[in-house]
Amino acid sequence: MLKKILSFLLLVSLSVPFAAKADEGMWLPMLVKRLNYTDMQKKGLQLTAEEIYSVNNSSLKDAIVQFGGFCTGEFISPEGLLITNHHCGYGSIQSHSTTEHDYLTDGFWATSKDQELPNEGLFVDILVRMDDVTSKVLEGITPATTQEERAQLVAQRTKAIAQEASENNQYVTYVRDFYNGNEFYLFVYNRYTDVRLVGAPPQSVGKYGGDTDNWMWPRHTGDFSMFRVYMAPDGKPAPYSKTNVPYKPKHFLPISLSDKEQGDFAMVFGFPGRTKRFMTSHGLKLEVNQLNKSRIKLRDQKLNLWKEDMDKDAATRIKYASKYASTSNYYKYSIGQNAGIKRMHTIEGKIADEDKFQAWANADAQRKATYGNVLGDIASAYATIEKYNLGSIYLNEAVLGTEAMMLGYRFIPLYNSLKAGNAAATQKAIEDLRPRVESHFKDYNLPTDKKVFAAMMKAYSEDIAKDQQPEAFKSLVSKYKGNFSKLADYVYGNSFLMSEQKVNDFLKNPSQKKLEADPAFQLINAIMMNYVTNIAPKMAESNAILDKANRLYVAGLRLMNPDKVYYPDANSTLRLSYGTVKDYSPQDGVMYNYYTTLDGVMAKEDPTNEEFVVPAKLKQLYQAKDYGRYANSKGELVVNFITDNDITGGNSGSPVINGKGELMGLAFDGNWEAMTGDLVYDPDYKRCINVDIRYVLFIIDKYAGATNLIQEMTLVNDGNPGAADAATAEVKTKTPQAELLNATMEEANEKLRAGKTEFKIEKKKGDAKVKLQVKD
Repeated sequence: MLKKILSFLLLVSLSVPFAAKADEGMWLPMLVKRLNYTDMQKKGLQLTAEEIYSVNNSSLKDAIVQFGGFCTGEFISPEGLLITNHHCGYGSIQSHSTTEHDYLTDGFWATSKDQELPNEGLFVDILVRMDDVTSKVLEGITPATTQEERAQLVAQRTKAIAQEASENNQYVTYVRDFYNGNEFYLFVYNRYTDVRLVGAPPQSVGKYGGDTDNWMWPRHTGDFSMFRVYMAPDGKPAPYSKTNVPYKPKHFLPISLSDKEQGDFAMVFGFPGRTKRFMTSHGLKLEVNQLNKSRIKLRDQKLNLWKEDMDKDAATRIKYASKYASTSNYYKYSIGQNAGIKRMHTIEGKIADEDKFQAWANADAQRKATYGNVLGDIASAYATIEKYNLGSIYLNEAVLGTEAMMLGYRFIPLYNSLKAGNAAATQKAIEDLRPRVESHFKDYNLPTDKKVFAAMMKAYSEDIAKDQQPEAFKSLVSKYKGNFSKLADYVYGNSFLMSEQKVNDFLKNPSQKKLEADPAFQLINAIMMNYVTNIAPKMAESNAILDKANRLYVAGLRLMNPDKVYYPDANSTLRLSYGTVKDYSPQDGVMYNYYTTLDGVMAKEDPTNEEFVVPAKLKQLYQAKDYGRYANSKGELVVNFITDNDITGGNSGSPVINGKGELMGLAFDGNWEAMTGDLVYDPDYKRCINVDIRYVLFIIDKYAGATNLIQEMTLVNDGNPGAADAATAEVKTKTPQAELLNATMEEANEKLRAGKTEFKIEKKKGDAKVKLQVKD
């Protein structure tokens, strides 16, 4: 075995991982020093709290961005090179794809910066700072303040605080509430809108396993894509321009080539979307029995109709690829969430917690006065919400889940301005509509949407209480005797909203009368007006009661358990979670390893199934075992690995960072057994599924040949003795010494591959000299 490399020493750290529980919590990074730092150190963190989050100095937070408002990305070079998930960049990749240049199928790689592709509407937000503004927001508000007055004061103050912090709109700012309205924090961001596509693997790599493997482990998916952020020459954010220059991040992540072992520290840093872990049993019942069941039913119908047409036509497949993927994601999630809640007896556990809370509140007269009616108010509010909630769900999933109806909905502001005779508002509405219209028709297939419309309207008619449906809709259903195919023929055959040319002609000379006469607009306007006048007010009354009761419930929980450190629900603000690399057993007699390899990709290969096609070049590299420096110490090419980090939607693309602050993977999914994550944390089964950064580099380098991108990065190898390139060193400069060192390392690798354990290499070039001695 290789023991030492003299003159260029590789140190290998050997440690025995300690037994560790899964770590629940998505923590605000500014509070890490006070709440979590000691525990993180015990698990293997070697950074200081200041190196994780600092306002005044470069820190990890400066390498993390909110990508497009829906994912996370991170800088991996001093030239603004950004990496995120393939599914996060999917919409941008799809937008540049045509049947002639199908980047979804073939992949895309810019070999120089002038080949990078701009993406209108895409942005990244980079956190400048976050501040606790609770005292400013709640100043003077007491228990005697009415809920309505409190809501008004909070809204006014949070808006004013954010506006002041924006410094005349130089920054993107907002104030978010935490712990159900008990605390408030200000967030200040720089927003960069010139974000260009740099690289993406073919979807046979980036989406390998497709919907079959989604939310599942083991996985074998190279889920990554690459972008570059640009700024004006003076360093400020600016719209796309050829004169813009690559953004210079205050911090970017070095990349670890080292092996990951069971028990190794792992930190996920990103923007988790929404969790509702303080939700009571009453809310959980509604989620399970109404939201999830409806989402499963309606999305299943829509996905089947889309897929039917996508399989028939390549152009339709490209148009609907991104929509299909995003719709499918939470369709499957809802199935898993319901199964997990049942398995974990989550509702029963919540009821037990609520019984304890009620007993605690009743045990003291003052507590009873403040908290004694909280759970009763929550139950009463949900009882009313349940009567109208389905109408709200179907509005989003069925009505606005139909593309033509969504387009019609976007015309409502224009209609209202025309009706009011407000010329300025009319002009603004037209300007807002034009890019939306262009985007809609670019990825639209009328026959497909028409079938979806018929199915969704049928479900709406059958499942929503008749007294909650608009008269205009019921009359239309009656006119066509419940034949929704004929109803669709009428609407789609007589609406100008079905033609891009007709829509653009209308926008040149819009009229209230023409909109009112359009059957598609008539329908969506009637459904929306019915919702606004008959459903939303009843929901709003109950939600106001619920907001107050939930706020008091969370405040009471924290008071009842003073020794417990509660983390706030995720709300699309920057958080970190920490844990370890960890395997798991999903059921009796089954144990899942903590990583997968390229062997598994080949084992799943099925050329007849588009989800499991393996590109020819990837097969060639596999057969030759040509993994370069990216193999692990066993000679395997690791594809994915799992940790027990606490994550949720929005964490897609988040960096998985080791104890030294180095990038070792990208989070891209959760596991099927723990789909309860938004509602309750599962300490036994929760796993974060990540793409190994070495597989990413292998695809970029060996598969795509995009070495220009590799050269931008800082690669770190802490030592994998026995790997094919145990003696690899990354050298950025092109000095004679650097060239000699690279050549020396390459020769050493060849000798190691050949099984030699003792050798010397000496090289000279001018005044430069390199000597390497390896001893067994």
